Amino acid sequence: MNVPGAPPAPSVHWSRSLRVRLLAVTLAGVAVAMVLAGLVLSGLFREHVQQQFQAALQLQLDQITARLEFDAQGQPVIAAEALSDPRWLKPYSGLYWQVDAMAPDGRERAGVLRSRSLWDTSLALQVDALADGAVHVHEMAGPQGAPLLVLERTVRADAEGVHAARWRLMVAADLHATQAATARFTGVLALSLAVLLVLLAAAAWAQVALGLKPLQALQRAVQDVQEARASQLQGSFPAEVQPLVDDFNAVLRRHGEVVERARTQAGNLAHALKTPLTVLDNAARAQTPTHGPELAALVREQVVVARRHIDWHLARSRVAASAHLPGQRTALQPVVEGLVRVMNKVHADRALDISVVQPPVSLFFAGESQDLQEMLGNLLDNACKWARSAVRLQAQLLPAGSEPAQPQLVVAVEDDGPGINAAQRAQALERGVRLDETVPGTGLGLAIVQDLAALYGGRLDLEPAGLGGLRATLTLPAANAH
Repeated sequence: MNVPGAPPAPSVHWSRSLRVRLLAVTLAGVAVAMVLAGLVLSGLFREHVQQQFQAALQLQLDQITARLEFDAQGQPVIAAEALSDPRWLKPYSGLYWQVDAMAPDGRERAGVLRSRSLWDTSLALQVDALADGAVHVHEMAGPQGAPLLVLERTVRADAEGVHAARWRLMVAADLHATQAATARFTGVLALSLAVLLVLLAAAAWAQVALGLKPLQALQRAVQDVQEARASQLQGSFPAEVQPLVDDFNAVLRRHGEVVERARTQAGNLAHALKTPLTVLDNAARAQTPTHGPELAALVREQVVVARRHIDWHLARSRVAASAHLPGQRTALQPVVEGLVRVMNKVHADRALDISVVQPPVSLFFAGESQDLQEMLGNLLDNACKWARSAVRLQAQLLPAGSEPAQPQLVVAVEDDGPGINAAQRAQALERGVRLDETVPGTGLGLAIVQDLAALYGGRLDLEPAGLGGLRATLTLPAANAH
């Protein structure tokens, strides 16, 4: 379908057309079915006519057998007036009988006795092993080359206790009528099946056209999205297509969220960098020879603030792009051990006791290793800054249930510092807020953890710790161990 103003659709080879494929497969299947049906029905009809014809000829053979008599010399005699069918008397009528003498050595003397309908010809049937009373069926060429169906039977006659010769009785009938009836039936059947094939082809075309019509509606909906007339696929679609539409709309929503988040992050980063840059600019304008050390300290402080903002926004951008990718898996223990080693070096002058409590089974985070390091590193660094002497990290796995449906990895970091009250806990999660200016930092650590956890569908909770200070509990999606 062409849309005004849209570029012409590229030509598609017929082998890649779904419509052509469906029609070709359907028509091929229907054609094969019609041919097989024609062969089977024609064969069944031919067999039925043949059986009926043979049954009627069997009655004629029984009549000839019943009318067969032998004279005093043992010769066969059949009275013509004793036979009921007048065709026996009409030359080349298509119905014939014949009696042959069978010699003891198996040689025969054909045409000992025959019907008047044979006129001056005889049936030259080859001799075969025929038991007494058994009936054999043959096809042969008869008078004037007509195809005949022949039934034969062997009988014996006893005369004055002397065993007489064997006699072969034959009846034959012209097959022209049966062949003509079969041909007529085959012609009518072929025509009927051809008409049926055409009707089925039309029905298949209509079925394919109606079946693919929703795809045309889907194509129009995609073009509406592409040309900014709609933000999502809109319309009524069949149940088989609706899951695809829902998934595509979910991708569009996800894309819109990513774009909006990127815009927001770009604006936030611009505003975050504006303040330290303004401070640096003002300090540079107002500097005097006596302000050299103070200016250097101010520059270092503002550079740290700017770098922290940049790191935060870069981390958010990375997680926003990869938070929902399938197959991500990060082991918790190596990340925790590496961070503990770093914290022991950074805070070596304070001799803090940093302990780790983990279950005996390995725990895995369903996300990127860098993101897990960013979140746990901020929590451990914050705890070490406020702790008096001890920091403890505990991890556990919450199995999946009705809510949440996915297993959860819970990591709690607590310290024995002064802690904060309930009002300050909510304030501590706000970006750029520092509760104590005497402790170095930018006020972004906990806010970064909260934002990154939210992008993964997790959360950060603050509460009083058993050690006396603050307990930060990080809940994240867990990955399977295998």
